Amino acid sequence: MTPIDKNLITGLILAGGRGTRMGTVDKGLQHCRGQTLVQHVLQALSVQTGKIIINANQNLDIYQGFGVPVVSDLITGFAGPLAGLQAGLQACTTPYLICVPCDSPMLPLDLVSRLALTLLNDGCDATVAVTMENLDGVLKKQSHPVFSLMKTSVSAQLNTYLQNGGRRFNDWHGSLNTSEVLFEDNDAFRNINTLKELQDLDH
Repeated sequence: MTPIDKNLITGLILAGGRGTRMGTVDKGLQHCRGQTLVQHVLQALSVQTGKIIINANQNLDIYQGFGVPVVSDLITGFAGPLAGLQAGLQACTTPYLICVPCDSPMLPLDLVSRLALTLLNDGCDATVAVTMENLDGVLKKQSHPVFSLMKTSVSAQLNTYLQNGGRRFNDWHGSLNTSEVLFEDNDAFRNINTLKELQDLDH
């Protein structure tokens, strides 16, 4: 059970990128195992949150067809995931928001509950998922900053950070009171960045 009532949490799916590494396609609308990537994420997140918002900057009519609100970046020119988060926070009507990328179809079903538990226990502004990755035989911590639960009251701080030219998720988290939550399943946070990765997952 989620330690924060799921109806107090909005899920934000970030689908506003250009998908340059996949050949400049709309990644969220690429098909995998019979559904688009964004549909996989939508299903996994909808059981964990009370509301869902999709951030998209193209193909808005298709995204609106999934039956949830769609918001576009307030900053023009594909300014990155933080610009999508800014738009999502401004549209959010609940005290908490969790953001996830559209290209991680294996989203953990305990993502929200575990991030929420740490948020409450630590009394922090935000929590972020981390895993331990084996790099040449050495285990190293890998942060997944786009998988983050936060109080929506951080919206003003994000606006200031973006106005000052900031664009990096990790740097912005560093300016907040942020706690990390360790997850064991590395594949759950795997991004599908190329057509080959998409084809490999589809088989």
